[in-house]
Amino acid sequence: MLSILISIMGSITLVGTLLALQVKQGTTVFFGIVGFIAAFFLVGFLVRKKIAKVQNELQEIMLGGQKRMNRKVQQFQSKPGGNIKLIQRQLEADQKVIYQQGLDFTLRLDPFKKWSLMMGRQIATMRLQFLYQLKEFSQVDAILAAGGLFKGPVMMEPMPVAMKMARQYKNKDVAGAEKTFKRHVKWFRGDRGTLLYGLMTWIWVKEGDAEKARQLLSKAKDATGNETFSHNWERLSNDKVKSFSNAGLGEEWYGLYLEKPPAPKQQRVRGNARRF
Repeated sequence: MLSILISIMGSITLVGTLLALQVKQGTTVFFGIVGFIAAFFLVGFLVRKKIAKVQNELQEIMLGGQKRMNRKVQQFQSKPGGNIKLIQRQLEADQKVIYQQGLDFTLRLDPFKKWSLMMGRQIATMRLQFLYQLKEFSQVDAILAAGGLFKGPVMMEPMPVAMKMARQYKNKDVAGAEKTFKRHVKWFRGDRGTLLYGLMTWIWVKEGDAEKARQLLSKAKDATGNETFSHNWERLSNDKVKSFSNAGLGEEWYGLYLEKPPAPKQQRVRGNARRF
């Protein structure tokens, strides 16, 4: 990486200068090490600052697109008699445009890979999520098959893990989904593990193993405190498998495309009829 190379060159230059000035060997070594560390952190700080600026631009694009979609939903809800299927198609098209913009924008981060050891993995994770939201599942599977995202340090966000589990399930690899779940869920404390618990219990229900789902729900409701798990545990305990629902997990759950979200509802207009 360039940051390490620059730091080494700076340290060598400093050591060479001190030796030319006939500074004591111990002092020269000390300042050589300090110089390397100082240069490394300085370069890292400057690079992180530039990366943050580009990432903020990406965030603004995503937030701006989401706000426009929210306004469309609000306008639809305030006008009775609208075509629900039409607004759903419009929202899906708008969402696709936003995700495509995000995916294209990640190309601007590529030059930073030579400066940061972890940048390549971060970019690949972002692309994975955008491709998943665009339903480009063949490309998602290709990224997951490469294996680079889930090697080394544990994934720090639950959504990429959930996406991997969802693709494993769709590719009929339930054992793989369970292995991914067990490996990562222990690192997501409190409510951060909610999506993974919800997905794994849903998989067990779909696989016809309601008892295994119920046992996991017992752990999930204690680990996360999420009421959805408490409700689902009660439903499965009372043999009401068909009532099992992860709707309470909201947009993150529907973002996995395993279930369709409910259609936006319109407000009913009430009025008092007058007689003349």
